[in-house]
Amino acid sequence: MAAEVGVEVKSSMIGLLTLITQSVSQISEDEIGLFVEKIMEHKQNKILVMGAGRSGMVGRAFALRLLHLGYQVHILGDTLVPSIGEKDLVIAISGSGATKLVVAAAEAAKAVGAEIVAVTSFPDSPIAKLADLKVIVKGRVMDHKQSREDYFARQILGLHEPLAPLGTLFEDSCMVFFDAVVSVLLEKHRLSELEMRNRHANIE
Repeated sequence: MAAEVGVEVKSSMIGLLTLITQSVSQISEDEIGLFVEKIMEHKQNKILVMGAGRSGMVGRAFALRLLHLGYQVHILGDTLVPSIGEKDLVIAISGSGATKLVVAAAEAAKAVGAEIVAVTSFPDSPIAKLADLKVIVKGRVMDHKQSREDYFARQILGLHEPLAPLGTLFEDSCMVFFDAVVSVLLEKHRLSELEMRNRHANIE
């Protein structure tokens, strides 16, 4: 029994990796390049990363790596988040692009003049329309009859595909995308892994 389950899990891992590869290969190289440039432009400014649920967890992982690279990065919802102003950058992560918490926070950031980057699956979503730059990361492949509303409803109702339930494909693809961005930033800033390690928490 254990071996059979192990085979199923291994098969799922391989299948999911295939889907992630397909997803990240569709991200626009121009959007990726502009995203990296936007982050580098804000090296001396504050960066606020925000997302809800698992997207928020992916955002936290990315924010931690930016901290290791020497950025002034903060996460929406933390008590110690400072004020955000017109010289700052907000990175909003939402597969549907319609997550109310993220959209409301992006609207508030826009109102004070901060730059907004939206990482979403839908270029016509509310969060994408607010953004100065959008990076489109495809989630689970949908047919032409499905829409952003379908995507959101399926997550709420628990309607999903066995291999990548809910927003799994978007979240996993974002994780790979953000980690790849970190590797490029590491090179462009001419930093070493040792320098990153020195910024890692030493009391934990």
